Amino acid sequence: MKPINTDKAPAAIGPYSQGMKVHGFLFTAGQIALDPATGQIVDGGITPQTQRVLANLSAVLKAAGAEWSDVVKTTVFLADLADFPVVNDLYGKHLGDARPARSTVQVAALPRGALVEIDAIARVKE
Repeated sequence: MKPINTDKAPAAIGPYSQGMKVHGFLFTAGQIALDPATGQIVDGGITPQTQRVLANLSAVLKAAGAEWSDVVKTTVFLADLADFPVVNDLYGKHLGDARPARSTVQVAALPRGALVEIDAIARVKE
């Protein structure tokens, strides 16, 4: 197993890695809307938070040598399922032609009061 870490995504806020590369796959930690420069949740609601989460995930994918077309599965965690249409639209635009399998669930709460968290599993070159 090889830990993946990049300063282009927020540093882990607990005892975990941003991602783990193992047997040709990358398993990312869930990314919330932390700005990697400040370590703070971005302001402005679901739109800027979703954009930041997708940018953070993109940085972890890139650090592991992957891109969105390599992603096979994502899980989207929402504090409020009513935000799904906005998140779905931004997600689709960000991923372009990539269409990984996806699960979306509403949760009681997310770390630091975040509104959205997304993790991914991607294939990567050894």
